[in-house]
Amino acid sequence: MIGRLADLSAAHPVAGLLAALACAGLLALAVLLTVVDVVEHRLPDRLVLPGIAGSAVLWVAAFVVAGPEAGGAGGVLRTLAGGVVLFAGYLLLRIIHPPGMGFGDVKLAGLLGLHLGAAGWAHVAAGTVLAFLAGGVVGAALLLTRRASWRTTLPFGPFMLAGAGAALVLIPAG
Repeated sequence: MIGRLADLSAAHPVAGLLAALACAGLLALAVLLTVVDVVEHRLPDRLVLPGIAGSAVLWVAAFVVAGPEAGGAGGVLRTLAGGVVLFAGYLLLRIIHPPGMGFGDVKLAGLLGLHLGAAGWAHVAAGTVLAFLAGGVVGAALLLTRRASWRTTLPFGPFMLAGAGAALVLIPAG
């Protein structure tokens, strides 16, 4: 993501600022949503939905201001498609097995897809895989240590946020 921010900033300082604001907003939401999901097992619409709207506006504006030098229309399409693809994928999981995925997770997937899409398709894939891998490892550890049973529900939002964060930080933008 740092590479994407650098590209946008080099193309136009306002584009870099808009992208940095989108990232700062995601970071603030990630902390808040993690705490709420761990404590209450829910991801409130009053946090997630404005996050989706704000992120979409900031990323689209950043790519439009930056112009073709930093992705332009391709960046806009990739950002929006990332949000739609992750939302649709998680919605499908929700439809297939409703007890396994809350609708808050589906909406959070849309939010994370915007940010991951802005960075690149590799980020969308890696963020998703890392979320499920982290959730699976923690779930298995809890089962093995008998701190949880097969009926125990784990909030998945923190794993989604951690997977997306790891992908955004560790994978170069492309």
